[in-house]
Amino acid sequence: MKHLLKLGDLTREEILSILNLADQLKYERKNGIKKDYLAGKTLGMIFQKSSTRTRVSFEVGMRELGGYALFLSNRDLQIGRGEPVEDTARVLSRYLDAIMIRTFEQREVEDLAKYGSIPIINGLTDYCHPCQVLADLMTIRERKGAFKGLKMTFVGDGNNMANSLMVGAIKMGMSFAIACPDAYRPDPALVEWAKANGDFTMTSDVLEACKDADVIYTDVWASMGQEEEKKIREEAFCGYQVNAEAMAVAKSDCMVLHCLPAHRGEEITAEVFEAHADEIFEEAENRLHAQKAVLVKLIK
Repeated sequence: MKHLLKLGDLTREEILSILNLADQLKYERKNGIKKDYLAGKTLGMIFQKSSTRTRVSFEVGMRELGGYALFLSNRDLQIGRGEPVEDTARVLSRYLDAIMIRTFEQREVEDLAKYGSIPIINGLTDYCHPCQVLADLMTIRERKGAFKGLKMTFVGDGNNMANSLMVGAIKMGMSFAIACPDAYRPDPALVEWAKANGDFTMTSDVLEACKDADVIYTDVWASMGQEEEKKIREEAFCGYQVNAEAMAVAKSDCMVLHCLPAHRGEEITAEVFEAHADEIFEEAENRLHAQKAVLVKLIK
């Protein structure tokens, strides 16, 4: 494992190794055990999309590991004024020990890895969100004990979260169902991969997808950068909501997860969100632990 560009690059064993280390790091943090795994190391954090959880969790994570995180926005970098990614990659590789980037194009992340000589971590692109799904898998295993035999259902837009959850669930032995409008399906190549490698269902019927689910997951209807589509998406996703009816057909102990921020009354009702708030905010906390594990694996 040289980088974390997308979950599809990792084997099941590599994912398990990250999750096991994340569990260990979480235990150490909860019990006041401090180890400077990354003493003297520096992480550059490039943000072309703003963030709450990504920035805070990576910055705090590096601090807790004994290292230093450097925040870099478009205004701080020549890349925001047209410098090629390949030049930025080669320059920053001489200053930093790793780069985390949160951006729009997956190609930009891949090019950093191609032209740089240090580990690159995908903090989010329009294509995928591997860091979030590692935290999701960590949370599911904490609550359910194992992955095999579980059914995960995603309700909503076939976006970067759907793409990554599909890969993560199937790699770990879960079945995966998605309920989405026909015009908002996940990446076609990933859909074909999912069909060939696991138990995969895609439907426009929310209740069909949620039937007997162990985990139901949802995300906002309009992601960052899609604000101008808000009205169109509200119409397209009307009915694609995690609500009492969806929960009624799932298993009685079904978990609900959300990558946040949540728009109560749209993709999820306030009642369902609050009933599962402990799971959702444990999931948010686990971003810290999962990403610390990734940092240790890549930099140490």
